[in-house]
Amino acid sequence: MKQKQNYLLPVCSALLFIILVIILKTVDVAATGPNSVEVGLSHLNGAVHNLTGSSKIWFYITETTGYTAIASGFVFIILGLIQLIKRKSFLKVDGEIYAVGVLYIVLGIIYVISDKITLNLRPILAPGETVLESSFPSSHSLLSVTVMVSMIMLLKKYIKNKSLRQVLISLCAAIATITVVGRLLSGVHWFTDILGSLILSVFLLSVFRLFVKTNE
Repeated sequence: MKQKQNYLLPVCSALLFIILVIILKTVDVAATGPNSVEVGLSHLNGAVHNLTGSSKIWFYITETTGYTAIASGFVFIILGLIQLIKRKSFLKVDGEIYAVGVLYIVLGIIYVISDKITLNLRPILAPGETVLESSFPSSHSLLSVTVMVSMIMLLKKYIKNKSLRQVLISLCAAIATITVVGRLLSGVHWFTDILGSLILSVFLLSVFRLFVKTNE
């Protein structure tokens, strides 16, 4: 029964993401927002964008948290290199390290694909941009949530000090939350861009969990 439940979340989240993409291409597609960009679920997206507005401060905050997530990811790469040097065999490096590496590669592939295939354009120009760029899914939200939560999953294995581990878990959760909320408040993404990134994160993390020991 537990084995079936383990596969249920990846399947359901994958289907939900596909359904969201189909809806965005077919339901209530109309020009909305400050730049009259065509977007699916236009009334919902337009209403949320009008409610949250835009903020350069939140844009730069989420740029910082995004870079922090990327930097944090290098911790496992460094750990893997240390294990390889000490154990002198690729086979003796923890499977979790390889799983994290594959997860990061998949994130990179998704980033490239989402940049090349434009499902939505940004509601507004982001600072430093001269043309509206692809906005679905929110790459900052996807990256921060996936990297930070995957770190949380493995902290119990690699951090034995409970107090330190709890501090790190709180920091990871804060970075992920601030990025998601801040990206919406920055105004450079539609609500469904953020929603899509969260659903995709759930899919990636649920698959990742199948291949690692989280010691839960």
